[in-house]
Amino acid sequence: MAMASMVGRSKLGRRFVLGASLIVTAAAAFAQDGEIRFKRSSLVIDTGARAIKFDVELALNDIERARGLMFRDKLGAYEGMLFDFYQEAPVSFWMKNTLIPLDMVFISGDGTIRHIHANAVPLSTDTIPSEYPVRAVLEINGGSARLLGIKPGDKVKHPIFGNA
Repeated sequence: MAMASMVGRSKLGRRFVLGASLIVTAAAAFAQDGEIRFKRSSLVIDTGARAIKFDVELALNDIERARGLMFRDKLGAYEGMLFDFYQEAPVSFWMKNTLIPLDMVFISGDGTIRHIHANAVPLSTDTIPSEYPVRAVLEINGGSARLLGIKPGDKVKHPIFGNA
């Protein structure tokens, strides 16, 4: 009986420590002004005709992925956000609270572009499905994929795909 009680306390203690560390981790993602500070990285899209470099913010956890590019009123020509889901799965996005049109580039685990949803409508709550299981999604300015010649089958090179 004493042993079961100790085990119970031990599990409760571990849960508390785990819960506290999750709160600290979540809080660390926010700056003092309440904004999330995303890590930054570069990636290259190889279209076959040329290599296009983007500077991207990384959405690596649930809090960051939920925030995404919401409330932004602009995005640089070669900027974007890369959402990493860590494994291939069907995903869906929406544009609630997103003020600028975006192209959503759905990318498989090996970095191959599987699907592009062009010019997602700002503020829309319509879901935008990946159409295929994907590892990541790159959001860039609406219309950029067409303008730059980015298409399904092109390769995205970045460390998360193990090809950079």
